[in-house]
Amino acid sequence: MKATIQYINSELAGLYPVSEIEGFTRIIFEVVCGWSFTEQVVKKHEKILKTDFSNIQKIVFRLKKFEPIQYILGETEFYGMKIKVNPSVLIPRPETEELVQWITKSKLPVNTRILDIGTGSGCIALALKSLLKNAEVFGVDVSENALDVARQNAIGNSLDVVFFQSDILKWNECEWKIYDVIVSNPPYIRESEKQQMHSNVLEYEPSNALFVNDNDPLVFYRAISAFSKKYLAKNGKLFFEINENLGLEMNELLLEYGFQDIEMRKDINGKTRMVSCRNEII
Repeated sequence: MKATIQYINSELAGLYPVSEIEGFTRIIFEVVCGWSFTEQVVKKHEKILKTDFSNIQKIVFRLKKFEPIQYILGETEFYGMKIKVNPSVLIPRPETEELVQWITKSKLPVNTRILDIGTGSGCIALALKSLLKNAEVFGVDVSENALDVARQNAIGNSLDVVFFQSDILKWNECEWKIYDVIVSNPPYIRESEKQQMHSNVLEYEPSNALFVNDNDPLVFYRAISAFSKKYLAKNGKLFFEINENLGLEMNELLLEYGFQDIEMRKDINGKTRMVSCRNEII
């Protein structure tokens, strides 16, 4: 194992920070060899199987091309769950766990009905169902490939979430239920902000789930706000993950649609990345 660690370090040195390489190493041994972190410490002087080393070489080769390790391994962790991922869905971020936690800490009806718009891998919907056992949870996405992944994750985590296909920009063409909570992490990165993105995101993650035109960066928020005015229950809560640079514009949009109790929150990195508001129908 020690020689394999040295191999990983030498191959990835200069390409990734040392701390990230250490993280890769732990994950690789856990997935390829089936060893927990404790077992890795105990077995650090043991030799690994030739087949395992061959698999590790293949992983390192792809990491050298800056392919996200989550896609290489086909899974990641979100709120304590194993979540399958592939290039048809975004890789769940730790910041999104904060959004889930905010929702669960809110005052919600006992048998609350939740809709996750742009569900992708289903991570938000599934985490909410795992934490709110009595909730009726739905996830919608325009991509059938993404919904395929979400359904696999529901089965893999033994969670009863209903996933279905629809284009939220054309929401008025479909029939919907009334929801107590609507949550969305829609595309919000402006095309002009691409230059600030890492190549592993630009080259591998689905661009249609990330980017919006500079001329109308709030296109999804506007559509979801209009939808929510009709299908969010009285005093129901709307939650968004947002572009940190568009907080003021988001506040104005939500006021324009008549939402109450607008609250912005910062993420673990001190960036304004979340907003909630309440639907008050008079």
